[in-house]
Amino acid sequence: MKPHIAPLIEENRSHPHLAGLLGAYHLANQAEKGTPVATVAELPAAYRGEAEDPAAAFAADTVLLATPPGGERPAGCVVLKAPRAGRAPEVKRLWVAPAARRKGLARALVAEALRRAAALGAPAVRLTVWNWRQEPLALYRSLGFATVPSWDARPGLLCLEKPLAADRIARLTPDAVRAHAPGGLAALLADAVDDGASVGFLAPLDAAEAASWWLRAAGEAEEGARDVWAALDGAGRPVGAVTLVRPGAANGRHRGEIARLLVHRSARGRGLGRRLLAAAEAHAAATGLTLLVLDTRTGSPAERLYRGAGWTAAGTVPEYAADPAGVLRATTLYYKRLDQGLPGGSGPGPRP
Repeated sequence: MKPHIAPLIEENRSHPHLAGLLGAYHLANQAEKGTPVATVAELPAAYRGEAEDPAAAFAADTVLLATPPGGERPAGCVVLKAPRAGRAPEVKRLWVAPAARRKGLARALVAEALRRAAALGAPAVRLTVWNWRQEPLALYRSLGFATVPSWDARPGLLCLEKPLAADRIARLTPDAVRAHAPGGLAALLADAVDDGASVGFLAPLDAAEAASWWLRAAGEAEEGARDVWAALDGAGRPVGAVTLVRPGAANGRHRGEIARLLVHRSARGRGLGRRLLAAAEAHAAATGLTLLVLDTRTGSPAERLYRGAGWTAAGTVPEYAADPAGVLRATTLYYKRLDQGLPGGSGPGPRP
């Protein structure tokens, strides 16, 4: 199994390569609809305007671009249309250049668009897709979009929507951890391992082994050594989780460790990782902890999350742990002070 390297996602409606990506999107779309044109200049006026001046066409919207790992310029784009007249924001103009496909760019673009919408408090995100575009349709469904009654009557056009407001973050009791262990929590851990996350297991992870780990975590929660939070979807199923471990040593009672921050691939892009991490941090601070630590595989997408949440890299250890394929990988250690609001950021020191 190859290590997962995330594409670079940036927001820039004025990027010099955006016009070319949008032009290619519209030319391909016209051909698929049976009305092909040879050049951007022959496109219908509205589409031509997007390709010729995307900064003006999408002035009120969020335009994201994706550069493949090791690439020098963006090879994909998507537009998150701002909500209008009470309607949910809409994903539009998803395009990845043919030579850059099968590298995760489309998934990363849509996931980031969903994250942006969730951060703005949008209750849902919607989109339209032609029913013959089976590959994009499969991607959207894997990210949690479902077909809804049409708001666009064009023949062959499907309307999809993904709710964002149904998820809730809950601290699980030991009994709740046990109840979810054989199902949602075990599936969550297995999904992370299958996706290449270095979370202490080799692939493939047996469902019984995954459930057994959560049952042990429930026992630790009962002893007060570990707290567990889950992101629960509208049906009450875990689609994300994080735990906070408290060291037993007398000289370490001021600190905790963030472990097993997981979000199922079908639920990514909704800001759940940030919300889970924030819940654990807030509880740690409220219960007297002044320092948190964690470790994550060097170069993993999680590093961006931790840095964005104010964590500081303390150093990197080469060949620290094996990834699910058994290959030794470097790990970066992070810490976060929970008393940074005090003068000088020094804090009061360890609490009893």
